[in-house]
Amino acid sequence: MNESSAIPLAIAGVSHHAANVMALEAFRFPDEPGFLQKAGQRFRGVLLLQTCNRVELIVEGGAGELRDFLIEQGRRDFFVHDGTGALRHLFSLASGIDSMIVGEDQIIGQLKKTLADAQESGTASPFLEFCINKAVHVGIEVRRRTLINRGAVSIGSAAVLLAESEIRSLEGKHILVVGSGEMGLLVAQALAAKQLTAIYVANRTYGRAVILANKIGGRAVRLSELYHYITLSDVVISCTSAPHPIIHKKELAHAMKNRCWPVEGHPRPLILIDIAQPRDVEDGAETIDGVRLFSIDNLRTINEQTMSTRKAEAERAREFVDAELEIFLRHLNRKSADDMLAALHMWADAVRIRERDRAIARLDCSDTRIAEIVDDLTRVLAKKLLTDATFSIRESAEEGDLTMAKALVRAITQGDRIDSGQFGGNNEPRV
Repeated sequence: MNESSAIPLAIAGVSHHAANVMALEAFRFPDEPGFLQKAGQRFRGVLLLQTCNRVELIVEGGAGELRDFLIEQGRRDFFVHDGTGALRHLFSLASGIDSMIVGEDQIIGQLKKTLADAQESGTASPFLEFCINKAVHVGIEVRRRTLINRGAVSIGSAAVLLAESEIRSLEGKHILVVGSGEMGLLVAQALAAKQLTAIYVANRTYGRAVILANKIGGRAVRLSELYHYITLSDVVISCTSAPHPIIHKKELAHAMKNRCWPVEGHPRPLILIDIAQPRDVEDGAETIDGVRLFSIDNLRTINEQTMSTRKAEAERAREFVDAELEIFLRHLNRKSADDMLAALHMWADAVRIRERDRAIARLDCSDTRIAEIVDDLTRVLAKKLLTDATFSIRESAEEGDLTMAKALVRAITQGDRIDSGQFGGNNEPRV
């Protein structure tokens, strides 16, 4: 099937493939509802996907217009996909192929939330809803048909593996989880399987910390007690959705002084893993004596270590994505053909009715039977005359050659010329 650029879908943004945590943070749009409303004035439909390792704007529109819009918003150095390429990216994303942790399952929920947020803001067009729902379906089917998520870890559990690799074993350790949202839950669930002495859960809303702590047999703490529990902990994993840092350099330095060994004068080492986006830990915290700070960028090695068992499954997933993409493109192109053919037959029927009425007037008779015969005759003739054209237009559209399909309609309805040498080729017709 020909690659079709007539699909009105464009996606632009940055991801873990080329952007580090600072670049991701700089590209983010903190006021999501406000940004959606602004973008909604430019495009028929807009969705904004923001996770800890990607920021992507999905629109019903063209790549050029999307590129210009993002540049107007002060964004630079971003990728752009359009048409079939945008659909392939969306399906691959939902399938976990494009994730930092290949095969992770969280992207399905993130895509659903992205659509729900756009629906709430009134910027989710029917076309974008159709595309996202299809992508989610493909993602679910990939996981059902392959083993791509076997042995895969989430960003949250990857953070736990990173901590474990840094201190060899978490057995007997004290761990503090800051944040009780989806990522906090994933971190806590991964920690619950370890033989820890204590798990502390801190959150701005204390009640949510209590709920999560009860699920994993941990202890809820108030955010006002944050630095006291940092002092007690061997590992801190922070993953809130706060728009600004919540672990500050000055207060952290003071907490580290309370961790000093009596003889050596140096604090006990603290593994601090910040997987929030935007970041939870203030710049410069890594310079504090005893602090070993890690970010999302450091999780790439965890994916590499766990990926070997999923490479073959990822290839199977790509094959499934390509097959589903072709089916979906045929569906979209068939719908485009239906729209074009509806316009063609409306034009033909208008011509038929005009000529029918002229013929009946020339017959100058009041016999309704004659009028019915003339009407039936013109209807059958119009239908038969368009039979071959209808077949050619539909076939061209379903094969992805929408330019040829549109040219055929124009040739019939407007008398435009198509060079005969262009039939059957891959080049666009010169009309």
